[in-house]
Amino acid sequence: MDYAYYRTHNVFVSKTYKDFARKFGQRVVELRKSNGLTQEELAHKAEIERSYMGAIERGEKNPTLKKLFSITKALNVKATELF
Repeated sequence: MDYAYYRTHNVFVSKTYKDFARKFGQRVVELRKSNGLTQEELAHKAEIERSYMGAIERGEKNPTLKKLFSITKALNVKATELF
């Protein structure tokens, strides 16, 4: 699909973004649990507010690159493993 389609069909773009954010959050949860961490422990290790970490995991917030790399460091994974 071309750029014009995306521009004129905001619902499609919005749904795609929401799906991506939700899947990203699910992946963070999977990696957190596989590392035996609670949400609070991960937030502390990543130096992110616990409520913000919860919003990331639920797909409600989009982390900045700085927060993304803080999460990867706290989980001891490469950034590519989050996607």
